[in-house]
Amino acid sequence: MTTNSSSQLWLYDTTLRDGTQREGLSVSIEDKLRIARRLDQLGIPFIEGGWPGANPKDVQFFWQLQENPLKQAEIVAFCSTRRPNTTAATEPMLQDILAAGTRWVTIFGKSWDLHVTTGLKTTLEENLAMICDTIEYLRSQGRRIIYDAEHWFDGYKHNRDYALQTLEAAIASGAEWLVLCDTNGGTLPHEISQIVQDVVRVTGEWGMGHGAWGMGKESTRSPMPNAQSPMPQIGIHTHNDSEMAVANAIAAVMAGAKMVQGTINGYGERCGNANLCSLIPNLQLKAGYSCITEDQLTQLTEASRFVSEVVNLAPDEHAAFVGRSAFAHKGGIHVSAVERNPLTYEHIQPEQVGNSRRIVISEQSGLSNVLAKARSFGIELDQQKAEAREILQRLKDLESEGFQFEAAEASFVLLMHEALGDRQQFFEVKGFQVHCDLIEGKEISNALATVKVAVEGKNILEAAEGNGPVAALDAALRKALVNFYPQIATFDLTDYKVRILNGHTGTAAKTRVLVESGNGRQRWTTVGVSTNILVASYQAVVEGLEYGLLLQSQTEAALKASA
Repeated sequence: MTTNSSSQLWLYDTTLRDGTQREGLSVSIEDKLRIARRLDQLGIPFIEGGWPGANPKDVQFFWQLQENPLKQAEIVAFCSTRRPNTTAATEPMLQDILAAGTRWVTIFGKSWDLHVTTGLKTTLEENLAMICDTIEYLRSQGRRIIYDAEHWFDGYKHNRDYALQTLEAAIASGAEWLVLCDTNGGTLPHEISQIVQDVVRVTGEWGMGHGAWGMGKESTRSPMPNAQSPMPQIGIHTHNDSEMAVANAIAAVMAGAKMVQGTINGYGERCGNANLCSLIPNLQLKAGYSCITEDQLTQLTEASRFVSEVVNLAPDEHAAFVGRSAFAHKGGIHVSAVERNPLTYEHIQPEQVGNSRRIVISEQSGLSNVLAKARSFGIELDQQKAEAREILQRLKDLESEGFQFEAAEASFVLLMHEALGDRQQFFEVKGFQVHCDLIEGKEISNALATVKVAVEGKNILEAAEGNGPVAALDAALRKALVNFYPQIATFDLTDYKVRILNGHTGTAAKTRVLVESGNGRQRWTTVGVSTNILVASYQAVVEGLEYGLLLQSQTEAALKASA
């Protein structure tokens, strides 16, 4: 996509403030610092760090960034206008903002007359004075101002004239950016477009001209307003309550907005904020706007997953652009076409956003799926030989029994090696027993597992306890094998999922267990299916250990070959 000289957009990330308002999301100071530095590396120009003074965590966060600043991004402090019938100079919360030491401050004020009279319980005139006084005071202290017009679109629709007066007050006081906020998330794209166009037109008619005041560390323009200063630019801040946040932000940009606010992975209160992981590639790759460099864009998927790991939320596997399934192909006809030309079923090259193409293996797969999946694991199959069709048939037979290999690619790799006759026999489980004790009057149960394993011609009998039967079985297996394979000590069971496949049969239902394992560098998933949940768990746990040992042996072989 070709860009032009007027296509520069400024990204503003509010993951560390608005994003942390998501239900169930909590971060430490160290978490916030790690995320801030990752966003800085991604090339985000503005990073909102929080509300200094609102809690000790945010105070410490800003202090630590004063000691070790970001490399390119501007860290931004966030705050409201002063309270009614006070002065900004005597407002304690503004002293906390100044103490944060940021060059840029985002101030939010009321745009909707309903919020002024009902929420603030003050007059419309006093609200305008609050906006002016707050911005003027911070400007007098050398701060540069981004003005977030809260509830802008609702306010505009209910009382256009007053909403525009709030923007005029912010401009007159020295705000450099006017960010229009769809705080309730209920506006539709056609409304966003019309209203933003009107704001751009009206502000232009106020006689101050167009163009942004300078921003960023390289700017030499004075931070103080003067009569010759060009008009502040328009920004957009959208919420996802109507599933329109990304579409609304794009509509605003098309209508003239030059700043886009959002969060990584769309985290935010209620239904979330505009998702920067979707906005950036849409705006840059499809609409021709310049947001970050091409190299930084290739870090987008990794940044998305990094943030989800830090905040301890499972990544959205089906997220556009950055999800694990964003470029996954399951149908046999689809796979065959993608193998010939990816444009047939992919809207961009996955590598442009740091993602990768995946061929999904399931009962809907054709031979092309199997061949492509095998190649992705370094296994070359000849479609003219029986092994390839044997793998495909075995796959379909197992999935008809309830196995699922879409999310258990490690088990599928082991299946392929077995069909090819080269599956390594690291160990053989001869049998196991699990005994559970329920202590009367207590909710705690103890489990004891005993396993018999054959390794290198030796029979090993071991027992271990756990807080449940699967934990005990896993511990006993590791205990039996670790002396022969010390690397098992680095394997972790990172996730365990159970699905009932035929619930109408009650407690006799068939159960599918997915176990995710990792070694600190890689993760892999294995599957087990049985009417006995312990047997299904045993299958998945054993294959998880086996695949981890396979990875280790392949790594060692590669190192020897390169030596």
